[in-house]
Amino acid sequence: MFFARLRKDIAAAKRNDPAARSKFEILLTYSGVHALSWHRWANRLYRMHLKLLARMTSQFAKWLTGIEIHPAAKIAPGVFIDHGTGVVIGETAEVEEGVVIYQGVTLGGTGKQLGKRHPTVKRNATISCGAKVLGGFTVGEGARIGAGAVVLREVPAFATVVGVPGRVVRINGEKTAPDLLPDKEDPILKEVCSLRERLYELEDRLEKIAAREKPSDGAPQER
Repeated sequence: MFFARLRKDIAAAKRNDPAARSKFEILLTYSGVHALSWHRWANRLYRMHLKLLARMTSQFAKWLTGIEIHPAAKIAPGVFIDHGTGVVIGETAEVEEGVVIYQGVTLGGTGKQLGKRHPTVKRNATISCGAKVLGGFTVGEGARIGAGAVVLREVPAFATVVGVPGRVVRINGEKTAPDLLPDKEDPILKEVCSLRERLYELEDRLEKIAAREKPSDGAPQER
C-alpha cells in the first residue's frame, strides 16, 4: 500500500514537472514527495490514536522539508507539491488525486470553529504559489487558483480564480460575465467607493464657498 502510493506520488511529479529527469532523482531529491511520504506515516499513527507521536512526526517532516501537513489531513496518492517551502495544509483539509500545489500555499481555516474548517480540493485542481484557500468549502475539479489569490468561498469546477479576495474570471476557459463574479457586491469596496464620492462632493462645496467669498478685482478692499 505504502509503495503503491509512493509510486503514484513520483508519477505525479514526473508528469507535472518538466525539470524532472528520472523517477530515481524525484525519489531522492523532491521535498514534496518526501513530505507526502512522512504524512502517510503520521496519518496512520493519528488513526491509531497515537496523536502525540503523529504530531511529532509531522513536525519532524516540517523541519526536513519546510512543508507542514497536519496528520489528520486526507491526501490522496498522486498529489504533487512542487518545491513546497511554506506549504501549510490544515487538519480537516482533503486533497484529491491529481492536484498540484506550489510553494507558499495555505489550505487553512478562518477562525477557531470546530468541524470542517479547511477546504476540500477536488481532482486535478492547481493552486499556484502563495495562494491562500481559507474555509471549509470546495475547490472544484480542474479549478485553477492564481498566484497570491485569497480564496474565501466555493470555487466552481474548471474555474480560474485570481485576486484578493479571489474572483472567478474564467470558467472552462471562457471569460466570466461581470454579473457572475461572486464578489461583485463586496461590502468593503462599496463603502470605500461611497466615501470617495462623499469626499469629491465636499471638495466641490468648499471650492464654491471659497469662490463666493473671494472679492472681485474691482471691489474696494477693506482696511
